[in-house]
Amino acid sequence: MDEYNRFVDWEKMDVTVQSQDPKELTCTEFQELKQLARQGYWAKNHSLRAKVYHKLINNIPCRTVTPDANVYRDIVVKIIGKRNSVSLPLPEFVDDSLVPTYCLNAEGIGAVRKIILCIANQFPDISFCPALPSVTALLLHYSKDEAECFEKVCRILACNDPSKRLIDQTFLAFESSCMTFGDLVNKYCQAAHKLMVAVSEDVLEVYSDWQRWLFGELPMVYIVRVFDVFLVEGYKVLYRVALALLKFFHKVRAGQPMESDSVQQDIRSFVRDIAKSVSPERLLEKAFAIRLFSRKEIQLLQMANEKALQQKGITVKQKRQNVHLAVHAENFKSEIVSVKEMRDIWSWIPERFALCQPLLLFTTLEHGCSLSRFYSHSEGHEPTLLLIKTTAKEVCGAYLSTDWSERRRGGNKLSFFGTGECFVFRLQPEVERYEWVIIKHPELAMSVSEPENHAAQASSTLSSSSAPSDRLSPFLSARHFNLPSKTASMFMAGSSECIIIGGGDGQALYLDADLNHGRTSHCNTFNNQPLCSESFQISVLEVWGFRDTMNC
Repeated sequence: MDEYNRFVDWEKMDVTVQSQDPKELTCTEFQELKQLARQGYWAKNHSLRAKVYHKLINNIPCRTVTPDANVYRDIVVKIIGKRNSVSLPLPEFVDDSLVPTYCLNAEGIGAVRKIILCIANQFPDISFCPALPSVTALLLHYSKDEAECFEKVCRILACNDPSKRLIDQTFLAFESSCMTFGDLVNKYCQAAHKLMVAVSEDVLEVYSDWQRWLFGELPMVYIVRVFDVFLVEGYKVLYRVALALLKFFHKVRAGQPMESDSVQQDIRSFVRDIAKSVSPERLLEKAFAIRLFSRKEIQLLQMANEKALQQKGITVKQKRQNVHLAVHAENFKSEIVSVKEMRDIWSWIPERFALCQPLLLFTTLEHGCSLSRFYSHSEGHEPTLLLIKTTAKEVCGAYLSTDWSERRRGGNKLSFFGTGECFVFRLQPEVERYEWVIIKHPELAMSVSEPENHAAQASSTLSSSSAPSDRLSPFLSARHFNLPSKTASMFMAGSSECIIIGGGDGQALYLDADLNHGRTSHCNTFNNQPLCSESFQISVLEVWGFRDTMNC
């Protein structure tokens, strides 16, 4: 262990990692390596972990010309000179990030800044990388000298495998990852998300902290366990652990008053002191118990968020639009929902559309109760928001991801379309958002001559498909997964006779052609309250689009 001892302050280090167990790592198969990483096979042996890191990082596919240890030895004196390493200024791209010392000694603390400055010299294309100080400090614990640590970090930064995402190096990549995390929280941590919306004016700003929780606030014994798995499985692990942290924060702090005026500060404090409530093993157990998504799905969602940012010209750091700015109290007027209620809905929609402002497209009060007029005003807009107020003062609605013009693809038959981002919700008498449940077998969709049977058949389809709903993407269109058309998952359907919207948790909404009457169906296997009355009269119906505030 002596060769990896140079930068470590052993008085700060967990004594259990000083074990001299004669463990070796001989496996090369991914699945076995994955299990060993999750189990903490090398967590109790400092020297073994250092060797495993060296092996894993050396296997990262990199650019042809990637700076190595010899490059560091050649440039460090020229770049650093005789300056005191502890007071060296960091490059702008780390964005004033925390520089965690973890269990480094005085020499190690100074070495982190030297290494980062030399990396900045060799990677002029890096424009935003707030995780770099933490990653560098962490790897220095398991390096023989500064040059070896420099080479390890360079290999991570120079990874050229398009399927292997490691560290964000541009503001566009970082910001889209924050948006993606917000989408995942909205999907998988709804109780925590509800709390964030209630206590924070800008929930997006809270979620932009997610990487700081890991690479900054999380104590050494925790982040190093996360890093073990990260080097084997990649970026997806970071999302999992951040989601688990938020779940634990909600569990521990729910019902308690905030410790500060900022939920951001409260979460940071909770993560720093996480040892008081959660062990590293329990954190990882929770992270991997989340029935999440595939790497491909994450990449598709990330790409969608990046594209949305690029279209709005957001590629360098700037203040993010928040929900309160997107839904202006002065400019927003609805006969169905208040500004606060619309802001609540806005907090549920995918992050890339939360950058837009609501735009009223259709209202029965102005355009009449005509389904053809509904289509003519709604078509050409994607996504849209449907709001309904019944004569019994109930309020419900749906977020619809796909242009209503897609209904024509089915010809004269009622055909389903839409993506997994769709959802239905209720605002009155109580707020409830219903998760998506796959509508399978759209070939069972009925002919337009049988409108009375539509709602019942949709309900049957929803109920029968609720069990395997995790098999498909919770975010993206079925076309991304090469599914046969007869088993494609869909959500919404429309014809000249009716509209059907299939919701989550067994909810389905059926609207007649005159837009005066509607029905709902509710799967009895769920405990949720129904969307609204089984049969209802529509008082007001509105359709809202999303106005691009950057180009209006």
